[in-house]
Amino acid sequence: QVRLVESGGGSVQAGGSLRLSCVTSGLPNTFSRRCMGWFRQAPGKEREGVASIFTGTGTTYFADSVKGRFTISQDNAKRTLYLEMNSLKPEDSAMYYCATPSVPSSECSLEVITGSAYRGQGTQVTVSS
Repeated sequence: QVRLVESGGGSVQAGGSLRLSCVTSGLPNTFSRRCMGWFRQAPGKEREGVASIFTGTGTTYFADSVKGRFTISQDNAKRTLYLEMNSLKPEDSAMYYCATPSVPSSECSLEVITGSAYRGQGTQVTVSS
């Protein structure tokens, strides 16, 4: 059974930083060669892909709204995905979800992440001005 468990969210002031973690299980043979990423959703807004990474090569993709501020990374040994968020803005406030498609693939656009079958329960990020 695949499980994705996010943590690390919280409340910060604008300009602050947070590091989200996503511990995975049920992906032991494919964690190091699949598309993984993060999307977010604020109340009343559409789901937005934030960042993705193909774990086989480390190739990353970012939404324009977070480029230069967010970093996505992986720890294959821990089968954990991270999202480092710096210079946070109030518009970054949302529930953040870790996600990966059910079939491992090198196709790793942000649209793949927002439509992924496997996702966690989310962790809330709130940025105050």
